Parts: sequence; C-alpha cells; structure tokens
Amino acid sequence: MGQQKLIYSFVARGTVILADYTEFTGNFTTIASQCLQKLSASNNRFTYNCDDHTFNYLVENGFTYCVVAVESAGRQLPLAFLERIKDDFTKKYGGGKASTAGPNGLKRDFGNKLKDQMQYCVDHPEEINQLAKVKAQVSEVKGVMMQNIEKVLDRGEKIELLVDKTDNLRSQAQDFRKQGTKMKRKMWVENMKIKLVVFGIVVLLGLIIFMSVCPRFKC
Repeated sequence: MGQQKLIYSFVARGTVILADYTEFTGNFTTIASQCLQKLSASNNRFTYNCDDHTFNYLVENGFTYCVVAVESAGRQLPLAFLERIKDDFTKKYGGGKASTAGPNGLKRDFGNKLKDQMQYCVDHPEEINQLAKVKAQVSEVKGVMMQNIEKVLDRGEKIELLVDKTDNLRSQAQDFRKQGTKMKRKMWVENMKIKLVVFGIVVLLGLIIFMSVCPRFKC
C-alpha cells in the first residue's frame, strides 16, 4: 500500500455521525467532529487547515461528508472523494434509512465503502483528476475558502493535530510480508534454474567423457 493521503472520513446527518472510517488513531476525529458542530447547514463546501492536514467538508441536503487529508494531497483529491462518497451514499440510502439512523448506525453498512473509496482515490489519482476536470471542479475548488481551524473552533491556543500511524503500519507490514513471499518464490525459481543448468552441464560433460573413453559405445 502506498502512502495514505486520506486518513479519516465520515458521513453525518446534521451533527450526528452515521458512519466513519480510519486506519489511524489520534485527535483528528475529535477535531473533525468539533468542526462539524460549527458548520453552516446550507449546501456548501468547506476546507480548514491544521498542522499540514486539511479538514474537507461537503454539505448537501442535510448530510455532511468529511475527509481529513494530508496537505500534500492538494485540494482536488479530497473534494473529488467527497463527491464520490456523496453519490454512493445518496444511491444507497436516499430517502430511507439515513434519515432515521442513530450515531454510527450505518457504520457496519457504509464503513467499508468509505475505506474502499479512500484507497481507490489514492491509488488512481490520474483518473480522479480527469473526472474532476470533466465535472469542472477545478474552478469550484479554487472558490472554496481555506480557513485556519483555530478560527473556526474559536480557540485562542494552538491546536496540535495528532495522527498515530501505528495501525496503518500493520497493513504496510502485511504488504512487506507479501513482497517478501514473492521475492522468496522468485529466488527459489532462479535457484532451481541454476541447479538445472549445472545438472545439464554435468550430464553433458559425463556424456563427452563417456564417448571419448568408449567411442560408439564399444567398451
């Protein structure tokens, strides 16, 4: 797995988080939830920055879609992810269960979708960027106002964002083990090739010696 640029996402109805997903631990979930309480209910996009991370929100028809990203991911990738999640969520729950579900009531159903879309967007940046251009999101993203998160939360002190990547290291370790297994298999094949070549040379030398000692098999 490559570097994870999208570290946390959720879908909420009003201020009630219905489903979320992250591979990390840290205070970013609390900060994202606190920002949610401050958002306007009107349809809009919001982006806040904090310690080289961005908190991106898309509010539409009473539901809020959020993703926390590393700042190096840029503006387009997180907002394109939010559009994809909004479409998936609307198709799956439009006018149904989402309007009555309680806190984390859809996590079992929709948590894996958040995970899959986060990874898909990170793994296919060119496709995501192309789709964003087709939808003319480039100009829209430039119009989203970037605000400092301390101003949004009305705090005087500096907020330190904590992201513990320990959990994510597990998935990286699994990838490393898979790569190690593939490497061992490849080395085994190469080793067998070398053994077969050596064996063939030995057999050939044996035949040459035998033929020189016993020409035409007359020994």
